[in-house]
Amino acid sequence: MTRLSVEMLAADAPEPITSAGHAQLGIAVLAGIAVIVLLITKFKLHAFLSLTIGSLALGAFAGAPLDKVITSFTAGLGSTIAGVGVLIALGAILGKMLADSGGADQIVDTILARASGRTMPWAMVLIASVIGLPLFFEVGVVLLIPVVLMVAKRGNYSLMRIGIPALAGLSVMHGLVPPHPGPLVAIDAVDANLGVTLALGVLVAIPTVVIAGPLFSKYAARWVDVPAPERMIPQRPSEELERRPGFGATLATILLPVVLMLAKALVDIVIDDPEHQVQRVFDVVGSPLIALLAAVLVGIFTLGRPAGFSRERISSLVDKGLAPIAGILLIVGAGGGFKQTLIDTGVGRMILDISEDWSIPALLLAWLIAVAIRLATGSATVATVSAAGLVAPLAADMSTAHTALLVLAIGAGSLFFSHVNDAGFWLVKEYFGLNVGQTIKTWSVMETIISVVAGALVLLLSLII
Repeated sequence: MTRLSVEMLAADAPEPITSAGHAQLGIAVLAGIAVIVLLITKFKLHAFLSLTIGSLALGAFAGAPLDKVITSFTAGLGSTIAGVGVLIALGAILGKMLADSGGADQIVDTILARASGRTMPWAMVLIASVIGLPLFFEVGVVLLIPVVLMVAKRGNYSLMRIGIPALAGLSVMHGLVPPHPGPLVAIDAVDANLGVTLALGVLVAIPTVVIAGPLFSKYAARWVDVPAPERMIPQRPSEELERRPGFGATLATILLPVVLMLAKALVDIVIDDPEHQVQRVFDVVGSPLIALLAAVLVGIFTLGRPAGFSRERISSLVDKGLAPIAGILLIVGAGGGFKQTLIDTGVGRMILDISEDWSIPALLLAWLIAVAIRLATGSATVATVSAAGLVAPLAADMSTAHTALLVLAIGAGSLFFSHVNDAGFWLVKEYFGLNVGQTIKTWSVMETIISVVAGALVLLLSLII
């Protein structure tokens, strides 16, 4: 398993802002994370404020000058927003356009028209995976829940048999596949190649979503047999539209940024010459910024115009798409600040030493750290950004593929056992009309299966590539 050499880290890393020993740094890390957990869970403070205060607490417990801690935090916040802020914004715009234009409904209806009986769970996981590419998890849930409930009711299916595959598709995309915020932040933190991470993420996602979705749903339906709650069937966005985009155009728009980024990764591997004209072209068109920007611009003509949207409505739609992500951007930025504080106080070197002394594979260590923070905070995004900050130094001498696998190990760990401190837990509970015990036996177990299966596949891939 790939590990970081002490010599390289010592040569490349900046001097820490404190010379505290490992014991003090360990206590500082635990204290900083404990402050974040308490503020989020006990005092219900927003994650942005909790991460900010936790970063200051970490620096104080580590014995670092607070002015330097503030400098580290703001530098990390700024660099993270600079790295992923525009990408998150573009993804939000594309997702809003997809939902409001009826494009998402068009994909759903087209696939469902060709599915029936035993193929329905597989159709649901396919729909959720495609729709989940550009959408945030919560948006995807709200969008797909009406479909899940209607299919379960009209087809007389078990709610869990239809619902679990849809939730699995959304959750796997959220945790493992960019351009979702979590994977983007981890990619930025460990300096991974986005195209390679995307390709390996899709490779890991496919078997993971099959196991946690259609296969697990058979058992979930036996454990929890509940009907679709009538009161929770809301109106679908496209019901207010006179027309909506075509299936092919919608699917092409969603997949455009994925294809461009994967093409860049493939060209980089085949040509491997930064001065080659073809590679330079793909370095531009396959960059995340251009790929997502292209999808948004194409979406105006393939999604907005076919739905009959005027220029004014498209402009308004962009505004509405950007508004809900303010909190996400601040959380991601504060997570970057927390990461930089961890690195600058010398915690990265401590994690390196622990990895070397205990002979823990870097990928397993990353997964375990993400699991611990996920269980404590309930937030997959907080778990991802915090774990990425802790293990970022371990990526210094990794190959491109193993750095991408490090991102996926963090993402897999961040999905482990969603429970009562996770907003997603309550979202699923209320929409599906479940009690707490039923939600744990279905949603929580499904999330754990995703985390364990994806983590195991990442470790397996690390032995092969």
